[in-house]
Amino acid sequence: MATPRFLTLDDVAETLNVSWSQAYALVRRKELIAIQIGGRGQWRVERDELERFIQQKYAEARGTTPPPEPSRAEAGVEGRTQDA
Repeated sequence: MATPRFLTLDDVAETLNVSWSQAYALVRRKELIAIQIGGRGQWRVERDELERFIQQKYAEARGTTPPPEPSRAEAGVEGRTQDA
C-alpha cells in the first residue's frame, strides 16, 4: 500500500510524541503548515511538511539554520535577458 501524502493531527502528535493539543498549537502558531479539510475543520499536514519541520528543529538545536529553499538563480530564472 502507498504511503499517504497527508497526516492527521493524531498522526503528527504520535510521530512527535506530543499530545494532539500540542500538535494543534504548532499549527495555530504557523510553525507547522496544515490545511483544513471539510466542514468539520479536520486538519491535514503533508508528510514532507512534517519532515521539514523536524529538520528545522534539529537545525535550531544545533545552532545552525536549515538549508535554504532553491533560489531563483539556482532554478535558472536569474540571468536571462530579454531581447530589446
